[in-house]
Amino acid sequence: MVGIYTQRAIIVTLLVTIPQSFIWANLKSILVVLHQDETIAAQAQLYARYLIPSLSAHAVVRCITKFLQTQNIVFPMVLITGFASLGHVLLCWAFVMKLGLGIKGAAIAICISNWLTMALLVLYVWFSPSCKKTWVGFTRECLREIPQFLALALPSAVMVCLEAWTFELLVLLAGALPNPKLQTSALSISISTTGMFWMIPFGVSAAGSTRISNELGAGCPKSAYLAVKVTLSMAFVVGLLESAFLMLVWKIWARAFTNVQEVVTYLTSITPIIVACVFLDSIQTALQGVARGSGWQKLGAFVNLGSYYLVGVPLAAVLSFVLHMKGKGLLFGLGSALILQVVFFVLITMRTNWEKEANKAAIRVRGNGVQVDAPPGDQNVTP
Repeated sequence: MVGIYTQRAIIVTLLVTIPQSFIWANLKSILVVLHQDETIAAQAQLYARYLIPSLSAHAVVRCITKFLQTQNIVFPMVLITGFASLGHVLLCWAFVMKLGLGIKGAAIAICISNWLTMALLVLYVWFSPSCKKTWVGFTRECLREIPQFLALALPSAVMVCLEAWTFELLVLLAGALPNPKLQTSALSISISTTGMFWMIPFGVSAAGSTRISNELGAGCPKSAYLAVKVTLSMAFVVGLLESAFLMLVWKIWARAFTNVQEVVTYLTSITPIIVACVFLDSIQTALQGVARGSGWQKLGAFVNLGSYYLVGVPLAAVLSFVLHMKGKGLLFGLGSALILQVVFFVLITMRTNWEKEANKAAIRVRGNGVQVDAPPGDQNVTP
């Protein structure tokens, strides 16, 4: 069933890339309608068009990554993505600097890296003995029960997108501020910074999500709750370490991205706010992993909707446009949304009855004809 679910996910995700490709191909007109600077919009469209070939490869990579994570096959992914990342550095240098292709070269480098990663992962799954029980080739069975798959996939996608789109929306709002080139530059670097530091807690979140879902599916509520506590503890420590590092390089961090003094000065002034966002983002990322592993996608979507779009974005708009705090106001709005997320997800997690969650998971698994028995030492699920 793991292989069949993965095939189903690949088909659905590849279909999603079709409308996304049309959006990217016509990005300039969309951005201009959203009151963005026409020169910036033209560059964004150029970059997006050259990225379109990478969409299908990235879609497959995401599905195979989850396929391997579910089986606790992690080290081969580290080797493959590590090799692809090193190659990406060389590709960026070759296309951007050596050949002078600029933004087009950056997009081409990403495309090649994604396709290389996909090819290596596919070869591993196809030939590795570790996957011989879960991958037996494509089957028509993956075309069945698509609606049931979408019932879980769509809320999960909404949950993730509501969060990710908030960061992009902040950059769009920055483009509508006075001196849009300065504001979008500073906000883009800020978002890149939070995204860079987000990768580590996201790894913790993915491991926690996999572990929690496996334990619930096996009928082990105590082990699932232990995985929750370990995940949150690790995310807290990671958040502290990342925040401490960023504060140590506070005065020089901006120069890693640009040598324009105006941007460097402005970004340095807002770095403490970025540090706070990085710490909060680490905690909420882990909590979202708990939510995904526990099957709370719909609830998580509502939390993200309320945190970001009922509080965070409106507050950011008021602070930046009405109170004239500009980029700082946008980041304060983001921080308020992250605080609300943490509060809501902590309350939900603390009030959860893990035995009931194990029962729900067992019902879902048994719906596929799989027998579930809890191991000795943990509580059995209710028949």
